[in-house]
Amino acid sequence: MLIPVNMPPTTPYAGKFSTSTYNNNIHLHKYHQPMEVSYGDMCYHDNSLVSGSLEALIQHLVPTVDYYPDRSYVFTFLLSSRLFLHPYELMSRLCHLCVEQHRSGDLLLDKIRIRDVAPKIVQLLTEWTETFPYDFRDERMMHCLKEMSHHLARGDEYSWRAMQQMTQRLIQRLAALGQYEEAIATLNASAAERPTALKAKQQNGHRHDVLSVCDDAFILAQQLTHIELDRLSFIGPEEFIQAFGVKDHLVNHKSFFRKRKTTNLEAYVAWFNRLSYLVATEICMPVKKKHRARALEFFIDVARECYNIGNFNSLMAIISGMNMSPVSRLKKTWSKVNTDKFDILEHQMDPSSNFSNYRTALRGATQRSITAHSNQEKIVIPFFSLLIKDIYFLNEGCANRLPNGHVNFEKLWDLAKQVSEFLVWRQVMCPFERDRKILQYLVTTPVFTEDELHLASYETEGPENHLEKDSRRSLRCVTLL
Repeated sequence: MLIPVNMPPTTPYAGKFSTSTYNNNIHLHKYHQPMEVSYGDMCYHDNSLVSGSLEALIQHLVPTVDYYPDRSYVFTFLLSSRLFLHPYELMSRLCHLCVEQHRSGDLLLDKIRIRDVAPKIVQLLTEWTETFPYDFRDERMMHCLKEMSHHLARGDEYSWRAMQQMTQRLIQRLAALGQYEEAIATLNASAAERPTALKAKQQNGHRHDVLSVCDDAFILAQQLTHIELDRLSFIGPEEFIQAFGVKDHLVNHKSFFRKRKTTNLEAYVAWFNRLSYLVATEICMPVKKKHRARALEFFIDVARECYNIGNFNSLMAIISGMNMSPVSRLKKTWSKVNTDKFDILEHQMDPSSNFSNYRTALRGATQRSITAHSNQEKIVIPFFSLLIKDIYFLNEGCANRLPNGHVNFEKLWDLAKQVSEFLVWRQVMCPFERDRKILQYLVTTPVFTEDELHLASYETEGPENHLEKDSRRSLRCVTLL
């Protein structure tokens, strides 16, 4: 049955989505009981959708001549429906319903009905392809698009042309994704080379460190921001949901979720780890104490500039690198450094009270972004691991389905709110000038492994106790193998 025209909006903030953001109208709902109003298999409270059967929610996505779903609903359901069914299955059902709703057996009447609803179908598919383009790496999804294009061509040439343009944009986006993934693979292969040449240059007294490439903390922070925004832009919002796996016993396509399809999200987390190890390598590598102290001071300044920019991910990666045990044990080196600025930064990123200081700073950066007059003021790069953790616990803390079998749509609203903020942050264009030499160094220069860091630390500042002496002896044996 088609959705009644006079059905209340799916959310009390209906229609407020701009063309570029999703977070302006997704409210962090409080859970309401009891649910007061039902329309078929969909339940509302205070005029807001709180639950529904999966079939009713799919039907609610289907546009008609007189109805188009709120953009908030489209985003929320396309994002979270993969907790219940494969995107291809949703696409297949959606296309079937779009076709069947204007099939009468009269070819002329069918053509008129297609013409009237075609622009809205194109709009819905455009929202899907532009917000979740990676779903269409599945050839079956592309086949559905092609079939729908042929169907619309029967009644509306304008909509058919719009479908062709949409498909071309999608193909370009997927091609860019493929190039990005190839580039990341190449960079990772280059960075994985053993740092023997780096160690040899260090022992021979040659300068080959970050300060020889860039000695300006603000510029290095800018280049780190380039890397962060570049890599953020390729993370699909659906990757946050697909990272959870699936627990719904009604799901029939578990193989899709076993694959996880979180490649770009994982690559971004790997970048954080690389930056932490790069910082630790740069500090532990110099033989002379004054050079190690200079590296420490430099990265403290870089971290402060990252904070000022709103690049919290690089900030936390740098702090993590400086807090690694091979670095923190360098007491003689730390004694030569004024740590006041570092203490302030650590306080801002203190994990106590669920990172309350950081969350306050993040809210401030977000508010600055909303009222920004320049691209630089718009930059908000969250501490990514904590963002993933927040979404994970939001997912784990609430059931996907209610006791009556309905999908818990209040939970889906909350998931969408979290992910929609990320969409706003990732679309910011980095305003800083690129320095290819610095960028190349940051993403390709070899870094020490954890064992190599410990050994380098012991070689520069000797062991202080028997435990450290034993550790150094073992590490030397390992490196000789």
